[in-house]
Amino acid sequence: MIQANQAYRIHKLFRLQYEPAQQAWVLLYPEGMIKLSDSASAILRMLNGERTVAELIAELQAQFPEADTLADDVTEFLGEAYGKKWIC
Repeated sequence: MIQANQAYRIHKLFRLQYEPAQQAWVLLYPEGMIKLSDSASAILRMLNGERTVAELIAELQAQFPEADTLADDVTEFLGEAYGKKWIC
């Protein structure tokens, strides 16, 4: 379960980088690569182990005030990423 006051980071087994050949951000890991959507990569790029989920959501809401379900969408995505061990 994702906690609003918790700070997450990319798991050390993964590396987040922009891949020109894919024209997208990707998560690289020893067995392969995961191509990310624009929104997924934007969220993951904000994770630094210091910024809490609540702070991350507040920053995104300031950038995208018209996004009504932003907090729920971010929390849901982070829950999936945590479940897949992309973040810790």
